[in-house]
Amino acid sequence: MSNKKSLVANASLLGRFLKAGSAMLAVCAFLVAGQAVAAPEAETEQPAAETQQVVNTVNINKADAEAIATALVGVGKAKAEAIVAYRTQHGEFTSIEQLAEVKGIGEATVAKNKSRLTL
Repeated sequence: MSNKKSLVANASLLGRFLKAGSAMLAVCAFLVAGQAVAAPEAETEQPAAETQQVVNTVNINKADAEAIATALVGVGKAKAEAIVAYRTQHGEFTSIEQLAEVKGIGEATVAKNKSRLTL
């Protein structure tokens, strides 16, 4: 009889061990799968046409303040209005660099926007 009790106890212990082992195995599999999913994708080169941004150009001798503010980086409505006021007061710009003479527009702003500016 004691052999029978011993077998039952061992079987019960073995069952608990297998359940615990299965649970640990499931957790490990979940963690490994999560790392595989979280791995960054390899970057692929995009064709030049897809990576180039469309640059809006603006003629600072003809455009209104709204068009200037929309086209230029770092130039809001107030600075755009200052550009138009300067142009009205002094006449048309003769060079892109002359834009730096407008109050609130520095050489850095002109340099940032050089590809967007036309006369």
